[in-house]
Amino acid sequence: MDAPTPPPHLQRTVDLAELNVREGGKPFACVVVDAGSGDVLVEATNQVAQTGDLTAHAEVVAIRALAADGRTDLHGCEVYVTAFPCPMCLGALYYAAPDSVTYAATREQEGEHYEDGGRYMTLATFYDEYARPESAMSLPVSQGPADDPTGPFRAWREAHPEA
Repeated sequence: MDAPTPPPHLQRTVDLAELNVREGGKPFACVVVDAGSGDVLVEATNQVAQTGDLTAHAEVVAIRALAADGRTDLHGCEVYVTAFPCPMCLGALYYAAPDSVTYAATREQEGEHYEDGGRYMTLATFYDEYARPESAMSLPVSQGPADDPTGPFRAWREAHPEA
């Protein structure tokens, strides 16, 4: 039995990611498509190695590029990515709210060949960090004293009562 034909936009993320590796980058790409027309709105690759910006993951690069063009969210868009999004990118995608996200490789498939952990996490443990209470997180996190920690939020509410 023949393998199913990959969706062209999903295959494009794999092709872009492989090109990015050949050019010295990391193996990730993102393609954002208008859900109605199928037109590609942006193609992006992970730019961490090229820029030194640890937040320059493909999904974030794509969202930033669309924001520079005036888009405030991804409503009406489909997002295609090389691998299941890391927690940072997954959070960014939740905020951007596309109609769908389709990935090529699972976390496990990615982990067979690639590790992009850090001081406080590995690919295998990163997702679990978010569910832990602050006291059990690998990253030291605590609330510090401030004169009025809710002041900025009250000011925002006063300036935006309709929100």
